[in-house]
Amino acid sequence: MSRFLCTGIPICYYGAMDTAPKRFVLFDFDGVIADSSALSYELSRQFSPELDRESYRRLYENNVFESLKKLSSWRDTLPDEYQQKFDPRMRGEVQLVHGMDEVIKTLNDRYTLAIISSTSTPGIMDFLGRHGLRQYFSDILGRDSHHSKVEKMSMVFEKYGTTADECVYITDTLGDMREAQAHGMGTIASSWGVHPRETLEKGIPFRILNAPAELPDAVDDYFAKI
Repeated sequence: MSRFLCTGIPICYYGAMDTAPKRFVLFDFDGVIADSSALSYELSRQFSPELDRESYRRLYENNVFESLKKLSSWRDTLPDEYQQKFDPRMRGEVQLVHGMDEVIKTLNDRYTLAIISSTSTPGIMDFLGRHGLRQYFSDILGRDSHHSKVEKMSMVFEKYGTTADECVYITDTLGDMREAQAHGMGTIASSWGVHPRETLEKGIPFRILNAPAELPDAVDDYFAKI
């Protein structure tokens, strides 16, 4: 079932809001669930050859769409052109991060799960469907919902009547942590994505994880301590 904002943009919804657990685990997608960092870097270099590995990572120290606008190669159509190349290759090349399927199923038993991402909602839905995971997420808010994750988090609050205190965001980038912090939302960092541990530490996450299997305990510990 899909629901629509007043803008006409779909937000995917699969569960019954009245019976959903109160606490929410919000996931980034690329680099956390999908092992897509290498593909993202390759395509980014195609559109912006001036990027090396470090300057690419710096794009994700803030909202990536705002960072892209500072590149000499920036043009208004760049995000759409990138996504048009990314989605087909994700279907054929990108794998699920090892062990993430079991982690998602475990967390779904305890919390309401949603995805807040900068990639396209249809691409995320297709990927999750191919891996038998789409039903575990109550909402998927991709780039077509809004380019700001701050705004997409607000959409979750409004739709479910929840607050930042009842949510935690799982991400692999400093920029995402900064957007969550705009709401006072806590974060848990995954070290298997874009940013190395030393960059993630700057966001002061609740915990930095080395492997997906550590996620359920980290989320339980986070909510136990707030």
